[in-house]
Amino acid sequence: MGMPRWESDAQGRLERAALELFETQGFERTSVAQIADAAGLKERSFYRYFPDKREVLFAGNELEAHLVAQVEATDPGLTPIEAVLDALRTAEGIFRPREFLLRRARVIAANPALVERDLIKLADIADALARVLERRGVEPGKARFIIDVVLAIHRRATSRWLTDPDTTLSQLITQAADELREAVMPPAPTTRRQGELLD
Repeated sequence: MGMPRWESDAQGRLERAALELFETQGFERTSVAQIADAAGLKERSFYRYFPDKREVLFAGNELEAHLVAQVEATDPGLTPIEAVLDALRTAEGIFRPREFLLRRARVIAANPALVERDLIKLADIADALARVLERRGVEPGKARFIIDVVLAIHRRATSRWLTDPDTTLSQLITQAADELREAVMPPAPTTRRQGELLD
């Protein structure tokens, strides 16, 4: 849905131009002027969207703002972990196309400056989400713990989503959450019944 706009707008053009340059000549050797030029824009236009070249691959605070708003809007009856997982399930729409994200992940992994920026962004999102849970009445230490667990679920789901074109991120988040539940919950009584049949 958001894709056609992203294809044509200046921010999307800058993101794609930057990614291509980072891939072909490396992050270090790419300048803001080159990115703007490749996107068909003036250098000063670049700074309307991003403070520096590191930020180009991190789409401002779109994701953080989206997730915070979603968690704030969820049904108060949901458990805190479900509220945050629900918010993450809705984020697919504001993400970039999968092929762009795959390429982006490779560029980030190859550049320590970008890996560091990625971790900082993730920490910012985690802090913002923990504060939202605190406003919902969750004790701070517990809020932080819940967010850490949710981010682990999200990481598992995202890495699968990037490599398996036939899935939706939402399905994979549910699947990863189920895996976690299986790992921490004692097995259901059904397994005992099977054992009894073997007697």
